[in-house]
Amino acid sequence: MHSHIFTQRALALGASLLCLSLSAWAQEAVPQAASMKEQGQSEKLSKVVLTGNPLRQQELAQPSNVLDGDALILRRGSTLGETLEGLPGLSSSYFGPNSNRPTIRGLDGDRVRMLSNSGASVDASSLSFDHAVPLDPLVIERIEVLRGAAALLYGGNAIGGVVNTIDNRIPRQAPLGDGGLSGATELRLGGAAAERNGAMVLEGGDKRFVWHADASARRAQDLRVPSFTAEGVTAQVVRNSASDSHGAALGGSLLFANGFAGLSVDDSRNNYGVTVEPDVTVEMQRQRLSAAGEWRFDSKETPPKEAALVQRLSWSMGSTRYEHREVEGTGAVGTIFKSRGKDLRVELEHAKLGPLHGVIGLQLEDSDFSALGAEALVPSTSTRNGAVFVLEQFSSGPLALSAGARLESVRVDSRGDEAANGGEERFGAPSRRSFSPHSLSLGGSYKLLGKAGTANTANTATSHGLSLTANLNSTERAPMFYELHANGVHVASGAFERGDAQLRTESALGLDLGLVWQGSQEMLRLNVFRTRFSRYIALDATGVQIEADGQSLPEYAFKSVPALMQGFELEGRMDLPQLRSGAKLSLTAQLDAVRGENRESGEALPRLAPLRASLGLDAQQDQWSGRFELRAAARQDRVPALDRPTAGYAIVKLSLARQFRFAGTDGLWYLKLDNLGNKLAYSASSVATIRDLSPLPGRSAHTGVQLRF
Repeated sequence: MHSHIFTQRALALGASLLCLSLSAWAQEAVPQAASMKEQGQSEKLSKVVLTGNPLRQQELAQPSNVLDGDALILRRGSTLGETLEGLPGLSSSYFGPNSNRPTIRGLDGDRVRMLSNSGASVDASSLSFDHAVPLDPLVIERIEVLRGAAALLYGGNAIGGVVNTIDNRIPRQAPLGDGGLSGATELRLGGAAAERNGAMVLEGGDKRFVWHADASARRAQDLRVPSFTAEGVTAQVVRNSASDSHGAALGGSLLFANGFAGLSVDDSRNNYGVTVEPDVTVEMQRQRLSAAGEWRFDSKETPPKEAALVQRLSWSMGSTRYEHREVEGTGAVGTIFKSRGKDLRVELEHAKLGPLHGVIGLQLEDSDFSALGAEALVPSTSTRNGAVFVLEQFSSGPLALSAGARLESVRVDSRGDEAANGGEERFGAPSRRSFSPHSLSLGGSYKLLGKAGTANTANTATSHGLSLTANLNSTERAPMFYELHANGVHVASGAFERGDAQLRTESALGLDLGLVWQGSQEMLRLNVFRTRFSRYIALDATGVQIEADGQSLPEYAFKSVPALMQGFELEGRMDLPQLRSGAKLSLTAQLDAVRGENRESGEALPRLAPLRASLGLDAQQDQWSGRFELRAAARQDRVPALDRPTAGYAIVKLSLARQFRFAGTDGLWYLKLDNLGNKLAYSASSVATIRDLSPLPGRSAHTGVQLRF
């Protein structure tokens, strides 16, 4: 009943916003198109960091990373976690080559919010390490990462940070130039898994309507690795790690004088092996219908004295159907995971009121989850989440301050044993828990030296000089359904897991300090952070062995413990003297570390990346570019009592690329050589049950070409 009420309200609000857009488009599209034609101009929305930056300020006080353009092409991996691995403060929950979810500052799962075009990405990847994220990096145009709590804008599930993937499936601007057909196509071959990847993006339209279509496919064999021994067997491939995926999307937008309104539909499918279970294959599918739009009330023709109090209204909404089946080697379906989700987000930006400039917002989310089968770990559940938030910014000379608050209402309903197999009593009677998390944030930046500069290569404005940034946040997260109601064997972790239906909200107080030096040819950035959890929901061993399915398994239970996470990130770049040949050289370096512990027992928190360092040398001459990179990780011996230390390693990477023109199109050819020394290495952020079974990729060569027209 409540699900239908939420759906009706969300659809009603979305329909109202869409009708407003259609009405405005009908009234203004033709005059605006004529006016722009007369002026020979096209409407262009500048690129901004959307994640955590609704006010479009030039700089973020919070540490962030942006990957786009050629930098993204050359870094792109087969999964999102692999693509982001190695950025400052980022690692991945490496569960073989197919299941990699980003980890930020040692926090993973539902403490890192996964977004698609700033909207919710509904899947089951946070429930288990062997569940893949249903996003293909090959069709992503831009990835934005916020390191540190972004719960103010995106809820308690962003207590560790946000990863926002951006495509152009709902176009926001008219084509450049005379319009017509444009797009890109890319082919990638090779790598440690002998991949065959391909993708194509097509776009077209005019100043009134623009459309987008994309399709991608990927096939990979079992991952090749240096010789290793696990479970008494020596091998040079990771067993059951092959995959076959494909997807497609279609979208379009109406454009008008002060905004846009659009729709898109996408379908992605992925069949992949689960290394920890040698005869199990996951058949995954996600379908999503999305809508988004924006209306800007201010215009260049409006005199300043008559400017509207409300400057911008933006919205996004989506409906997602997700399902994955775990298929045994015999063809029998073991467990079916299903998730149905709807989300709606509305932001209203007000004009400056004296020195204040701000935004208020509303966010609604509705998800239904079920897991049926022999390995059903949790009961069928429904989660309803509603939130309001406000963010205000004050600027005066070199000082910029921001403050905000978010109030949430979360309800988790368990259907108990009503859907359990064979009437088995495992999850108890139906139940309901309600939570009221809240988040507060205060941030600021102060320019100690220097003045505003120009845009950098990430298409975000920067400043020359020395700046100090600080963020203080108080964050609460409602426990997830599996933390409340898990009760069964979790094959991926090799344990019997129990939830606690009486868990309270997770609560943390965090401080982040940053110092940035930005010159014309150099950059140095230092961030230190400390997050103190009064209640951290941990999955800890109880010391009890449980007899289940004919085997004895250790019992792990979710419980609240006091915890502490702290660390630093240091990164720098400088240009070297130009060679006589005209080649331009630049040097990059990075060092980061995170340390976490249970303040009650003094024991280390699990799956933390060790001290890591990287050194890179980039060279560019005319249309050629190349990069040498050395990545090193120290031994991780600060582990929980039931885990084992992970050895350190050093890996060398090389890449070569060339820009070219072909038949009137812009092209990029690249060659990537990874792990040149064929070093046997393991990820310390992997769950212990998979770490020994799946080393990091061995020596490989990967080549590809992209054409843009």
